[in-house]
Amino acid sequence: MLRIKSLGQALRRGGAASTATSRLGKTPAQCARNSIGMHYLHNQQAAATSLDRPGRHSWAALAAVGLGATAVALTDMTRMEEKSSSENDVDAPAIVPGLIRPDLPTYSLDDVSTHVSAKPGASGIWVVYKNGVYDVTKFIAKHPGGTKILLAAGKSIEPFWQVYAAHNHGDVHGILEGLRVGNLDRKDVEMLEAERKKLGDGPYANDPKRNPMFKVNASQPFNAEPPSELLTESFITPNELFFVRNHLPVPDVNLSSFKLEIEGLGVRSGDPNAPNVISLSLDDLKKNFKQHTIVTTIQCAGNRRAEMSAIKPVKGLSWDTTAVSTAKWTGVLLSDVLAHIGISEDQHCKPFPTACLTCDNLPLDHDCPACTTTIEHCHLEGLDRDVTGQCYGASIPISTALDPRKDVLLAYSMNDEPIPRDHGFPLRAIVPGTVGARNVKFLGRIVLSNEEYQGFWQQKDYRGYAPDIDYATPEFEKFAGPSIQELPIQSAITEPKPGQTWPLEGSDEVDVMTIKGYAWSGGGRNIIRVDVSIDGGKTWQEATLDPLGMRQRYNRAWAWTPWTLDVDVDDATTELNILCKAVDASYNVQPDTIAPIWNMRGVLNNAWHRVHVPVQKPERKEENDDEASE
Repeated sequence: MLRIKSLGQALRRGGAASTATSRLGKTPAQCARNSIGMHYLHNQQAAATSLDRPGRHSWAALAAVGLGATAVALTDMTRMEEKSSSENDVDAPAIVPGLIRPDLPTYSLDDVSTHVSAKPGASGIWVVYKNGVYDVTKFIAKHPGGTKILLAAGKSIEPFWQVYAAHNHGDVHGILEGLRVGNLDRKDVEMLEAERKKLGDGPYANDPKRNPMFKVNASQPFNAEPPSELLTESFITPNELFFVRNHLPVPDVNLSSFKLEIEGLGVRSGDPNAPNVISLSLDDLKKNFKQHTIVTTIQCAGNRRAEMSAIKPVKGLSWDTTAVSTAKWTGVLLSDVLAHIGISEDQHCKPFPTACLTCDNLPLDHDCPACTTTIEHCHLEGLDRDVTGQCYGASIPISTALDPRKDVLLAYSMNDEPIPRDHGFPLRAIVPGTVGARNVKFLGRIVLSNEEYQGFWQQKDYRGYAPDIDYATPEFEKFAGPSIQELPIQSAITEPKPGQTWPLEGSDEVDVMTIKGYAWSGGGRNIIRVDVSIDGGKTWQEATLDPLGMRQRYNRAWAWTPWTLDVDVDDATTELNILCKAVDASYNVQPDTIAPIWNMRGVLNNAWHRVHVPVQKPERKEENDDEASE
C-alpha cells in the first residue's frame, strides 16, 4: 500500500513521534576555572535572591552614561582574554553573575560612586551588577572605545545589559565575575529593585507583541526565527512569521512628523542660507516617485550559526536555519530619489569639494585637488537608538545604490501592508541580494560619503575571518575581511527537522516522505539545481524547484527558490541521513563541511545542511495474538 504524507502533515495530525535534540553550540566558560570563579560556583547555593534589571537612575539620566560603549567593552574584554576552549572547558558549569558572595566585603552604592577614575593613584573604576560590585579598571585600559566608557563609572551596568543581549552569555559572565571585589549593600539592592519596578522594562517597554511560535534567540533586543516546518509552507513569508533581527529597542515613530533626511557629498538644498539637507516625508516619496514592487529574500549573516558553534564555539546569536524570510516589498527606487537630487549613476565618480583650510571660503564648485573627493558609499541610518543616542547604521557601495538594476528600495509596504514595527516601520532600505544587516530598518537618514559607515555594526561586526583566527589571536581585528555585502549560495532542509523520527506504520507499507527546503544565492544569482542525498552523500537525487523561484530574471533573482523531493521509506529503511546542496547560475557550490569555513563570528555558514531522521518501525505482533483477535 502506498501512503503519501509530508512530515509536516504527520506532525500536524499527531502521527509522528518527535524528540527534541538540541543543535545549539555550547558556550565556553573558561573563567569558571580561575580561583575566584570556582569559589563563587561553590557558594552559589547560599546566594540571596537575584534581581532582574535594577537601575539606579531614570532612563533619561542614563542616556548620558555612555552605556552603549559598555557592550563593545565587555565583548572586547572577552575577546582579549578568552583562550581556545577544550572539551572540558565547554562542559564547565555556567556562571550566574551578581549573586551574593559571602567571602567578599560589602559596599554601599555611595562607596561605589567614589570609584570613578582610572588615573594613577586614583581608586579605580567600579560598577554594579545585581548584588555584585566589580573593579573594571584594567578592563577600561583595554577598551577600544576610549574614554566613552568612563561615563558608566560608579553606576550600574544593568541598563546597558537590558539594551544589548550580547552580555547574556557564560563567557562574558565569567569575565565579569573575575573582576568581582564585593557585594552591594542589601539596602541599595532593594532600592535599585524598587526603581526597576517603577521604571518597568525601560527602553523595551514599548516593543510590539510577537508571535508565540517563534524560537526566541534573544528577548532584549528581540531576535527570533519561525519554526522551519512553517517557513516553506508558502513562497511569501507571512509578516507574522518573518524572522526578526533587532539590534536595539524598536522605535515608535510618529508618521505625521517623520522625515527622511538625505545629506553628504553632492547634496545641495538649493537655499544658500540653509543646511545642505534634503528632507522628504513619506507622502513626498509616494507622490513624487514611481512606485516599484519586488519580492526579495532577506537572510541574516548568522543564519545557521548554531551548526558552526557545534564545531567550535563562536560569538553571536544561536540562529538555526530560519534566520531567512521572503516578502513582497513596495516603495520607491533609491536610484530615482538620488537622481532627483542630482546624484546619478553616470556621475557618482565626479569629485565633490570638501572643506579644507586652504579654500574654505571659495565657492562650492571650486576645483581644489587637495580637498575634492568622490562618492563611494551610501550610509543608511535607522531611528532605533540605545540609551546613549547611538543608532543602528550601515552602508552599501554607491554603485549599488545608484544602479536601477540593483532594485534598491526605500520600502513603505511589506506584503501589501504598512511595514510592521518589528520590520522597519515606516521606511526600510531593501537591498536585494545583500546581507540582512544592510537592509536598514526604521530608515531616517541617508548620507553620501567617500568613506564606509564608521558605526560598530559596519566596522566591528558582520565581517568574515579565516578559520585560524580566533579571539585569542593578538590584534585579531586587523585580520577581519571586508564588510559583508552579497551573501554566498545557501540551501537548507526545513522538513524534516533534526531529532524527529519518521513513524513507519506497517511492515507492508511504503511511505513517501516529502523533504522540503529552500535555496538562495546573493547578488541576484539564480538557483539552477538542488541536490539531495538520503544516505549521507553516497547517492544523490535532484530536487524539484519551485516554479516561482525558477521564473525570476537572470541575475535579478532576489527571492529564494523553495524545493521538494519525495523519497520512499519502507521496512528496510532504518534511518535517513539527509543532505542538501545547491548550485547557482554562476556554478557556485556549497562546501561540504563547516570546518574549512569556520570563523569566530559564526557568519556565512553555507556548508551542506544535514538532518538525521531515525525510522521508527511498527511493533510486530505474535501470530497467536493475531489469531486471538480474529
